[in-house]
Amino acid sequence: MLIIDLLQIRPDDNVAVALKPLKQGTKALLPPQMIPVAEDIPAGHKIALRPIAAGAKVIKYGAPIGVATRPIRRGSWVHTHNLKTQLQADLNYTYEPVSFSPPTAGEERSFLGYHRGDGKVGIRNELWIIPTVGCINRQCEKIAALARKKFKAEIDAGRLDGVYAFPHPYGSSQLGDDLTYTQKILAGLVQHPNAGGVLIVALGCENNQLNDFKQFCYGHRSPTVSDQDRLRFLVMQEVEDEIEAGLALLTELKDYASSYQREAVPVSSLKIGLKCGGSDGFSGITGNPLVGRVTDLLLAAGGTGVLTEVPEMFGAETLLMNRARDQSVFERIVELINDFKAYFLRNGQEIYENPSPGNREGGITTLEEKSLGCIEKGGAGMIVDVLDYGDRLRVPGLNLLAGPGNDPVSTTALAAAGVQLILFTTGRGTPLGAPVPTIKIATNSALAQKKRNWIDFDAGRLLAGENLDDLAQELFAVILQLASGERKSCNEENEDRTIAIFKNGVIL
Repeated sequence: MLIIDLLQIRPDDNVAVALKPLKQGTKALLPPQMIPVAEDIPAGHKIALRPIAAGAKVIKYGAPIGVATRPIRRGSWVHTHNLKTQLQADLNYTYEPVSFSPPTAGEERSFLGYHRGDGKVGIRNELWIIPTVGCINRQCEKIAALARKKFKAEIDAGRLDGVYAFPHPYGSSQLGDDLTYTQKILAGLVQHPNAGGVLIVALGCENNQLNDFKQFCYGHRSPTVSDQDRLRFLVMQEVEDEIEAGLALLTELKDYASSYQREAVPVSSLKIGLKCGGSDGFSGITGNPLVGRVTDLLLAAGGTGVLTEVPEMFGAETLLMNRARDQSVFERIVELINDFKAYFLRNGQEIYENPSPGNREGGITTLEEKSLGCIEKGGAGMIVDVLDYGDRLRVPGLNLLAGPGNDPVSTTALAAAGVQLILFTTGRGTPLGAPVPTIKIATNSALAQKKRNWIDFDAGRLLAGENLDDLAQELFAVILQLASGERKSCNEENEDRTIAIFKNGVIL
């Protein structure tokens, strides 16, 4: 068996990725040539395939990832010491739409989900407790823990998948956009179909007043029969024993939620969030392209994928803009990108203040390089809609969602938008879980083997020669098993469910 040392992603790239650590003075195989290694190069990092002049573009993924800051000879390590970003704050964008071939649907597939009264479909039948304010987090967690014990028979029998509280630090002393962000995100969780019943708990004196928050929960309409059946409200300052009152309301919700049973649901009902965190030099080669291929399968079946992490689109944004369904969607993508650039500059930050230290250690040098790898998660499909932060999904297909790269904030935004599960690629590893099942996909096999209690799927197998399409079908089968309740993700097994809300202003 021929052991290849380097991977050149596109034919016109002038750098390749080291598939293993390379030692100075050896030769690395990139069929049909051998590249002399001029210095030690860590796995996942870049090696120059030919001389690169100072000021010349360094090409990876078939696109520039920055410019050389000094001459780079063939076989040299290409990283922060000789490569810098070319990103700029102000750019003019022109819509140059690409053509799309109609997606091939293939065989019709389904999963076992829960049809909700409002027409949505859930993949879990849980009870959720949503505090309107951080002052009552501990009480909400205590209510959830007691309810899990009280409802043990229903959970063991599979009529209920669990009871969970979602603490957060906000809802009090907030003004303007920050308060609206909190209300929109929490309301999105309230309306999430993975929850068969939701208890909304208020303190009583917070800025996020319950009557105002209800309007966000109902979408500024009158409550429906479904709302009345699956939602309960508690103001702690108005009752003598908030724990007892909370358990009584949860018992009502348990009786309602337990009446649901799993039914066959077409894959077109699946809404999947696309996320990466703790990326490495293999993320854009294994994990993200694998998720992209799965996204294409999902879209072909009529489902929905949601791509977020706007700062990690910088440098690759034109590729997304030209995939817009029409001029209107293109203009909203431009607005999405420019709004986040303005947010950076408003706070005195350079737009390229990324990648993180872990990214750089893993082999990613510039934000362009990271972004070109990140957008691979979105596959090759048409972008049909753009959502503001806190918005809920409106249109099936590939959506873009405003949100930062921060893992807890972006996964929470995805859940609040309505995705039932999240595909999360990582090359460094993280135990983080969202309110919804979060399938962790390792970009290298060493991580998958080391952190089996964090990782659900090993995309590093692609580096060992496994076929991308075969692995995508395997991962899609895992998704359907998880959606049907036949298996749990590691974050579910570890009971790691974190929410975080974007903050942009002052706290009183």
